[in-house]
Amino acid sequence: MRRAAPQAAAGLRLAAPAPGMEEEEECRVLSIQSHVVRGYVGNRAAAFPLQVLGFEIDTVNSVQFSNHTGYDHWKGQVLNSDELHELYEGLKLNNVNHYDYVLTGYTRDKSFLGMVVDIVQELKQQNSNLVYVCDPVMGDKWSGEGCMYVPEDLLPVYKNKVVPVADIITPNQFEAEILTGRKIHTEKEAIEVMDILHNMGPETVVITSSDLQAPSGNDYLIALGSQRRTAANGTIVTQRIRMESPKVDAVFVGTGDLFAAMLLAWTHKHPDNLKVACEKTVSAMQHVLQRTITCAKAQAGEGKKPNSAQLELRMVQSKKDIENPEIIIKATVL
Repeated sequence: MRRAAPQAAAGLRLAAPAPGMEEEEECRVLSIQSHVVRGYVGNRAAAFPLQVLGFEIDTVNSVQFSNHTGYDHWKGQVLNSDELHELYEGLKLNNVNHYDYVLTGYTRDKSFLGMVVDIVQELKQQNSNLVYVCDPVMGDKWSGEGCMYVPEDLLPVYKNKVVPVADIITPNQFEAEILTGRKIHTEKEAIEVMDILHNMGPETVVITSSDLQAPSGNDYLIALGSQRRTAANGTIVTQRIRMESPKVDAVFVGTGDLFAAMLLAWTHKHPDNLKVACEKTVSAMQHVLQRTITCAKAQAGEGKKPNSAQLELRMVQSKKDIENPEIIIKATVL
């Protein structure tokens, strides 16, 4: 037999919230990404920062692995499209499938990706204001050469089904190029590619990394953003920005997942100011990466290269930087 709570037993009333302590309107995110037991990638990289920034987050784990695949060994299970559908049906039967945002990242399976699109479309029918944030993880460039690390049959699904229903996308340069069929050699070409991506559907496009020459020199990495908004009078207003971040000499895993989650949060808090949203996102990223590399080098010992375990993102230690980042990366309006 369950005991009554002390307040109820004594007939006590809870005090009214103090001024300034009123409950914020709930904002709920459905995040369909990978999960690892140890480390920070996928949902593990997205859930903590979103919760710290005040969001409710419901996670569907597209895979459940012991650790990310950059380690020598990993074990685990992969969720298929039927299992994803079953989980969503459970939410639906209980009438708790109501979301403000959907967030997705790495997916290897074409039918799973198709099911994600079906779910997003159904959620958008329920809530026309729902925002879908998609990190179209397909590949990257190494030494100037691009290659896909997911099956090639995912590309047409992203092009024809995913990007058209997405509101915010965060491709790297290689992914932006293969989605549009256009190469990027200059900032002007990058802007043209972002405009093509806008025309495919998304209102906000952020190319998270590129091999363009940074004005500040070779030690900096360029990211570019573009937001297309319809003003009250019906005219379309586009804001474009460039950000330069110092390169960190290490291979981190989960940074894209963390970036997409924080961009979701900061664009929610600054919906009409891509510059501020990106400055907060990229500055927080820098704080996390600098703390991670400093700790990893200390653990590895002088002159030794940190291993995968030592390079796991220092997420919990960076809570204050995620919550209220000191702006150390300024965006230039183009």
